[in-house]
Amino acid sequence: MQFLLIMHMNPQIFEALTEEERQEVMSGHGAFIETIKKSGEMIDTVALADPSQSAVVRVRDGAPAVTDGPYLEAKEFLGGYYLVECESKERAYELAAMIPDAGVDGMGIEVRPVMFRDAPRG
Repeated sequence: MQFLLIMHMNPQIFEALTEEERQEVMSGHGAFIETIKKSGEMIDTVALADPSQSAVVRVRDGAPAVTDGPYLEAKEFLGGYYLVECESKERAYELAAMIPDAGVDGMGIEVRPVMFRDAPRG
C-alpha cells in the first residue's frame, strides 16, 4: 500500500523553537530518509518552498489569470511530503511518527492512502 506522509508547516510554531531545535528537526529528516531507503519503503520525497513564492492560476472566461501568493490564508501550509510504500496503515503511522516534525508541539504528520498514482517518467 502507498501512503502520502504530509508535513504541514506552521511558521509561528517553527519560529518559536530555538535555533538548536529547528536544526534538530531539519537534520532529522536526513536520518529518516536513510531509514526508509534502507527498508525499501521510500518512493519519493519533496520539500516545498515557502508559499510567498507560489502563484495561483485560475481560468475565467477561458483565459488564465495568475495571482501571487497562496490560495488560502491559513496559519499552516503544505511544507512537503514523503511518498512511501509499506504493508499497512499501522506501519505508515509508525513511519509518520519517525518524522521529526511529529515531535514538535502543535505540528503533526497527515497520513493519507494513495488511491491512484501514474507511472513515473523515465
